[in-house]
Amino acid sequence: MSKIERLKATPASYVIIKKDNQILMHLRKNSGYMDGFYSLVAGHVEPEEGPTECMIREAKEEANIIVTKDNLKLVHTLYRPQKEDERVDFFYLCEEWKGEIQNLETHKCDDLSYFDIDKLPKNTVPYIKYVIEKVLNGITFSEYFLNQ
Repeated sequence: MSKIERLKATPASYVIIKKDNQILMHLRKNSGYMDGFYSLVAGHVEPEEGPTECMIREAKEEANIIVTKDNLKLVHTLYRPQKEDERVDFFYLCEEWKGEIQNLETHKCDDLSYFDIDKLPKNTVPYIKYVIEKVLNGITFSEYFLNQ
């Protein structure tokens, strides 16, 4: 009997930083993935770290803001299988934080700006746009395949 190979998903956390009807987005650069496209403040979950702790760390590292568990509301989970690996993405909503938003990763981010949540830039990472539409419709889980 052959051994079944289990999937090993890479977890990541994203935050929808919302002020009024606008959300904070950053323009990716030098990453090798979707450079020139807008995404959200995000990062991979590190060993011995949960998705919420990851989001607290990344908000400080990327946008210079302090968020707490009480500031973060999990609003969507996305399963995203890809050719090379599988991804599980946790999306949080944050409407309160401390500190002044500032781009601390200028080597990875060309722009950090607010955009109307109903009118995202045309060059938004496709699965990010997909998730924001789901969040706006109150859908808390979905699956995203590259051919969508």
